[in-house]
Amino acid sequence: MAKEVAGLIKLQIKGGAANPSPPVGPALGSKGINIMEFCKQFNARTQDKAGKVLPVIITYYADKSFDFVIKTPPVAIQLMEVAKVKTGSAEPNRKKVAEITWEQVRTIAQDKLVDLNCFTVEAAMTMVAGTARSMGIAVKGEFPGNN
Repeated sequence: MAKEVAGLIKLQIKGGAANPSPPVGPALGSKGINIMEFCKQFNARTQDKAGKVLPVIITYYADKSFDFVIKTPPVAIQLMEVAKVKTGSAEPNRKKVAEITWEQVRTIAQDKLVDLNCFTVEAAMTMVAGTARSMGIAVKGEFPGNN
């Protein structure tokens, strides 16, 4: 028989750096989940992605056990890494902070495709380009998709 799901917790934690301090400790402790056990498992599974912000969805059950799924880094963070900027623009429609190419957009879209709600790389590229536009990052050139 399947375990009874008690709820979900969504967090963004740096890879290999989960510790019991906020935001991890209070979020898990209030649900009665073993914080140190989660930290050990998360750090073991994300050693290769150390330092990158990773969204994690924790499913906890009525018997206080848990499972978690690690997603790919958010598009905004990947765009800031590629464009080599610290933050997006305060006024993205007026002030552009960086420029990237469609090839860079394609690599981010291919990496993030498993977590997006689209089926083709071209659709994922338009989603990534929209995020870039809202951050004040311009995409150079014409869209290379099927016109």
